[in-house]
Amino acid sequence: MGGYRLSSSDADAFRDSGFFVVPGLFGQAEVDALKEVTLASLSSDSNRLTRHDSEGNETLLSLRNELRDDIFSATVRCERVAGTVSLLLGDEVYHYHHKVMIKEPLVGGAWEWHQDYGYWYQNGCLSPDMASCMVAITRATQENGCLEVVAGSHALGRIDHVEVDDQVCAEPERVQQILRRMEVIALELSPGDGVFFHANLLHRSAKNSSTEPRLSLINCYNTRTNDPYKQHHHPGYTPMSLLPDEGVLPAGVRQLEQLKEEREL
Repeated sequence: MGGYRLSSSDADAFRDSGFFVVPGLFGQAEVDALKEVTLASLSSDSNRLTRHDSEGNETLLSLRNELRDDIFSATVRCERVAGTVSLLLGDEVYHYHHKVMIKEPLVGGAWEWHQDYGYWYQNGCLSPDMASCMVAITRATQENGCLEVVAGSHALGRIDHVEVDDQVCAEPERVQQILRRMEVIALELSPGDGVFFHANLLHRSAKNSSTEPRLSLINCYNTRTNDPYKQHHHPGYTPMSLLPDEGVLPAGVRQLEQLKEEREL
């Protein structure tokens, strides 16, 4: 269970390509708990938001700015994720927010090309010294709208972002030229695989055209020295204690027991 520690080859990939994949970052029991908690809490989730793509298809996400005693927050704090991001960015990191992404079968909408820092720049973060780790809860394929990235695009710097329908995306004319010159990689993942990626990496995901849901968890981090200069809906710097990797599964077990008790009331 767990045990991943940053290798020099992964650190080089993050520097040169802006991302790298860690197969089996989370074990089967942990992934099973993540999936069960997600499906059990989805219908009553007060943090659930809906976004639409350019074709009107809906994508759901559950976003949280605070850490709780649950399995999602445990993955945010665990050593194999938060410790890795701290090493990649060369600074103490804190929890910026985390979100469960839900692409329902056949109707789960696309996310257009964007950089995360394209959003976070507006929140008062002066530097792109920020990164995320996406964990596949279910299998991610091109058919169900897996993450697609433009390798090395983080080195281009921040791209202007504009509103398109119900989303904010990277300026389309510039993206069109980037896609002519740089490689797009579709990241097909097995449950439990993780992707660490830079806040300036250009990425998107297509509509879910399959009959199965695509679920993923994205943990987002900022550095202590990049504390936003103004208040916004995502939090400023708060020290975050790291959790031993062995603490993730017990957090899931506790949460599942709590959900079961709530259903029985």
